Amino acid sequence: MVRRPIDTAFERPRFRTNFMPLNDLLTLQAVVPALKVNSKKQALQELAARASAICGRGEREVLDVLAQRERLGSTGIGSGIAIPHGKLPKLERLFGLFARLERPVDFEALDGQPVDLMFLLLAPEAAGADHLKALARVARLLRDSEVARKLRESRDVESLYAVLTSASPK
Repeated sequence: MVRRPIDTAFERPRFRTNFMPLNDLLTLQAVVPALKVNSKKQALQELAARASAICGRGEREVLDVLAQRERLGSTGIGSGIAIPHGKLPKLERLFGLFARLERPVDFEALDGQPVDLMFLLLAPEAAGADHLKALARVARLLRDSEVARKLRESRDVESLYAVLTSASPK
């Protein structure tokens, strides 16, 4: 048997990159600890209003982008989690907003479960792969059962922000 040298350029990294904290997407002002809404539509309206105030874009513009994406299919990914998202022209960077709903709402999620954890993600129109990478990061983090449990138990902005920006799930 002949042994060949291993080409390390094709080896996979041995560290986990699946769970990166979200501190590059999220600020303390973009965390809502107890959003009071009664429906998916109202949740999207509230998130759009809060996002527009923080990212400097028009509320109607943000809501239109979110509604357009929801028409393609629900962004409720299951396990009580929704990640409404879209791209906005002239947005300077990726932007996130997290909300823990006071009461779960029907979001037409894939698993039929009501949603109580929402992460709004807005990206520049030209973001391309960065938008998809950020979506994947958010989804992996929120779908981790330990992270989701901590988010559901947290009641204040600082605690929620700490979970989202320093999470290192198993």
